[in-house]
Amino acid sequence: MKIPVLFVLLLVSALPAPALAWSRQGHQLVGELAERELTPAARAQVQRLLAGEPVPTLAGVSTWADEIRAEAREGGHSLGERSTRWHYVNFRREMGCDYVPARECPDGNCVIAAINAQRAILADADRPLAERRDALKFLVHFVGDVHQPMHAGYADDRGGNNYQLNYRGKGSPKGEGTQLHGVWDYWLLRSADRDNDDYLQHLLQSPVPADGAAGADNPPVEWALESCRVIRGDGVYPKKRSIGDDYLDRHRPVAEQRLRQAGARLAALINAALDPAG
Repeated sequence: MKIPVLFVLLLVSALPAPALAWSRQGHQLVGELAERELTPAARAQVQRLLAGEPVPTLAGVSTWADEIRAEAREGGHSLGERSTRWHYVNFRREMGCDYVPARECPDGNCVIAAINAQRAILADADRPLAERRDALKFLVHFVGDVHQPMHAGYADDRGGNNYQLNYRGKGSPKGEGTQLHGVWDYWLLRSADRDNDDYLQHLLQSPVPADGAAGADNPPVEWALESCRVIRGDGVYPKKRSIGDDYLDRHRPVAEQRLRQAGARLAALINAALDPAG
């Protein structure tokens, strides 16, 4: 099922800014990229695990983790409440991109630990099918999350959620109040004006960047550190609190590269968990 870019707006209006990490379109693209790289055995297992889902594909379940978190805010989903802190990892501005689990991920409540925990559940064939299904759905989402740079951002501004901006450009000619997190989550992709099919083909035209985290003892740590280094790059935090299309055009290639990396790494995780022989 392909969902047009305009549907992204529905998610933005339905969820508060802190709940987002990539727009709906971004998460779906990660899922679609990953599904193309599954081994036949892993694909068969994914189909078995997702049987009965409204849209039984990686793209179709890619926003489930955000949806149950939104339900939790209304008192309707205990797992959504428990998983709230699994969507991000915060770094201290003065510490640089320095990850100390006890400090940045207390009690395992961050996206790094969540990816590792959910991968272990998915790989355990003795676990109940429902637990493994949820683990797969979490993995699809969290691998996308950790590649959204603002989800490995500064603790003092909540990953750019408290850094207020005004965007004025072709997507909003009269100007629109937003925040830096929302710019990276939504506007960088939305301003490309591509539907899912078009964007997928656009991303596939670029090779997957060399994986600098390959062979690491704890790859999700390296993925988070990559995101942390992005936000510390020149110009990511604009000096003026007003941005235009020039900001979006300059940083969109980085966002697209992160989507490409997320898709490839998600596929590798799922393949390793569901098809060890592959």
